[in-house]
Amino acid sequence: MKMKKVALIVVDALGIGAQPDAAAYGDAGADTFGHVYRQCQPDLPNLADLGLLAAAGIEGDEEPLGCYGKLREAAAGKDTTTGHWELAGLTLKKPFPTYPDGFPAELIQQVEQEIGMEVIGNVAASGTEIIERLGSEHLRTGKPIVYTSADSVFQIAAHEAIIPPTELWHICRLARRVLTGQHAVGRVIARPFIGNPGEFQRTANRKDFSLDPVGKTMLDLLKEAGRDVIGIGKIEDIFNHRGLTASNHAAGNTACLDALAEALKKPRLNGLVFVNLVDTDMLYGHRNDAEGYARALEEIDRRLPEIMGLLGEDGMLIVTGDHGCDPLFPGTDHTREYTPVLCWSLAAQEGVNLGQRDTFADVSATVLEALGVRNTLDGKSFWGDIKL
Repeated sequence: MKMKKVALIVVDALGIGAQPDAAAYGDAGADTFGHVYRQCQPDLPNLADLGLLAAAGIEGDEEPLGCYGKLREAAAGKDTTTGHWELAGLTLKKPFPTYPDGFPAELIQQVEQEIGMEVIGNVAASGTEIIERLGSEHLRTGKPIVYTSADSVFQIAAHEAIIPPTELWHICRLARRVLTGQHAVGRVIARPFIGNPGEFQRTANRKDFSLDPVGKTMLDLLKEAGRDVIGIGKIEDIFNHRGLTASNHAAGNTACLDALAEALKKPRLNGLVFVNLVDTDMLYGHRNDAEGYARALEEIDRRLPEIMGLLGEDGMLIVTGDHGCDPLFPGTDHTREYTPVLCWSLAAQEGVNLGQRDTFADVSATVLEALGVRNTLDGKSFWGDIKL
């Protein structure tokens, strides 16, 4: 039996334990979900039924009803773009550049020339910390704040009263033109904020400007096959709008889950709905807020029965992550971790242990096979192992 529709949910930063090479990233001992679960004890009956506890090696009260396993990231790195591209069947052979000591002076000069203004900052820092540190200077001078992190990102922050979001987005597009070749970072990110010194707050007007995927992804294959490919949340940014037939740039988990439910209600839906749920990463992982992370997981859990009901007899649900971001681990950066893969369908067996998979790309291979589209990308499908 071929599926008609697949809901692929990426819970941003849902890591389930350090990969063997985590020490090379400074992440030995990281375990995002394990640490949050043991400290905060979130109530996650539906995720447990799908197999999240089993995938994470945590003993549960009952055997899972879903099919479950864990994914190893084959590509180097621990960033959003690398993880999502690999989930979509495109494994990077060379990691995106990172700048732990800030960007080279000559690169900053090129960016300043392109955007027509000077910048301040140019350090690796937490986004909330950098606007508190440099926000007053930005308000006084009008100069945007440039910063990065352990990820391959060039972030530009500006107060919405000084540089409106649409203008900041234009500045980021101009910076994206410069950040190519050896400095082709994964994303240029606009980071608008509001408020007064001591109480600055980032807004939902964030926008990411990614590179075009360097090869084909499952989004391209599905679109070429005439299928629906709907992106929700920041999916359109991660893939630079490529391979999508429709997009809803909803902000926040609640809005994204609402958009997913609405997409699944469309009677003629025939393809993939690809959702990123960012709150676990942006609001809680990076801010070392384990309780907030736990509550975000509970919200996702509460919505799963509705989503599963909308999928019906010819639909499939896959829940996974793209990297870790352990709020109980030193630092505020992403962590190099395994991610879970949880799969459910009325047309699938119950409780199949999918084991440890060699690449995130097994997700795309499975989606393509389930939807009856030939796979020419990375990854090995597990659809044949679970279908009835």
